[in-house]
Amino acid sequence: MISHLPDRVNAVEPTPPIPQDSLRLAAIDPRAWPGVATVPSGATVRVGARVAEARFASACSRAGIELDPARGAELIVEHDALFRRIAASGWVGLAEGYMAGEWAARDSATLVDALAKLLRADYRPRTPSLSAGAHEGIGEIPPQLAAHFSGDGMSDFAGHFATGVPTTERVVRKRRGAAHAVDLTEFAAPLDVAGGDLADAQRRSVELLLNACAAGRGTQLAEYPSTGGAVAIAAAQRGCVVDSWVRSDAAEAALRDRLGYAGVSGAVHIEREAPRRGGYDAVVSLERLETLGAEGKARYLGALGAALRPGGRIAVQTVTRTEACTVAAQDALQSLRAYIWPGLTLASPGEVERVVEKRTALRIVAQSRAPQHLEASLRLQRQAFDAHLRDAAADGFDAVYRRLWRWQLALREALARLGMVDLMQFTLVAGRG
Repeated sequence: MISHLPDRVNAVEPTPPIPQDSLRLAAIDPRAWPGVATVPSGATVRVGARVAEARFASACSRAGIELDPARGAELIVEHDALFRRIAASGWVGLAEGYMAGEWAARDSATLVDALAKLLRADYRPRTPSLSAGAHEGIGEIPPQLAAHFSGDGMSDFAGHFATGVPTTERVVRKRRGAAHAVDLTEFAAPLDVAGGDLADAQRRSVELLLNACAAGRGTQLAEYPSTGGAVAIAAAQRGCVVDSWVRSDAAEAALRDRLGYAGVSGAVHIEREAPRRGGYDAVVSLERLETLGAEGKARYLGALGAALRPGGRIAVQTVTRTEACTVAAQDALQSLRAYIWPGLTLASPGEVERVVEKRTALRIVAQSRAPQHLEASLRLQRQAFDAHLRDAAADGFDAVYRRLWRWQLALREALARLGMVDLMQFTLVAGRG
């Protein structure tokens, strides 16, 4: 989900690197990575750095994270510039220090372990909240990057694994005084998941959404926005007529190539304008909702509803926040807001339901949750990216970018491991009754 480069990531105005940092930071492009190429300075920051260092050491001690190289350190701090960054911008500074190579873990699995331990220990350096503002809609993952951590070479979303058995119960809810049934499904934890299972799991996520929309021959289906090709190809193979939206020339070119390779180019139209009102029997959305702020969510769901014909259905997959999600976890997510998804806001299931209830003419008729499938998907994506680091470098993703991607996969996996985030699918229909 990076079409923009970071330009607003430090709590203080960037200042020229002080001499001792110059050589170390010389390899980082300051135009692409201003917050990483520059270490915050000034008397206040230097004083704050001493406090930040002490609190970081204390948090690691509480969390059981070994920092001593002589004892097999899990985390190794290479430069004390890290603590100036933490003093200036908390979890965002911690991420920037990782991206700058000022600290490291033994490997990406250890990074996940350490982040989970810090979150469990409620590590909370002061982290300014970043406003989405005008940047909310930005955040498309370059197709070349998605290829390096997906199961199928194009998909950046989480999957549902075959070994996780679903169970469903029907409940009755009231909406504006009228009762309606909602099917609640929970997927059991997947078993014996390995790298080769990711592609199949991602296909299963797509099939679940298409089934929820009753997509079949002749269905007019909108995928808004495109997730790289998996939805469009699967829908076209069912006989649907598909419109799929992209935001960039690179995404359009990659999607055209994939449609051509799959032999479904004639059934899929690539769009750049907003979906036409009342034009579709089915609308599919995959992991877009969580990248939007509260107002953005309402506008987006409203746009999906407006695109439906009478009797149409919407199927949405999104990552949600659970009751276990702490303030420390939400602070940590500011690092992803700063560098990848500017509008990132994880809603609780109840918040999604209230947006649908109060801000749209839609109603939810089914929802599912699969938290362990999210964790397994992120683990396999992280492992795939580790295996393709050289390929990512060859495609032009510099060392900072590659560390950023390891960071975001590790952080989200840690949150999933702690049960702070969940993978959900919602099925919605038009109608206030």
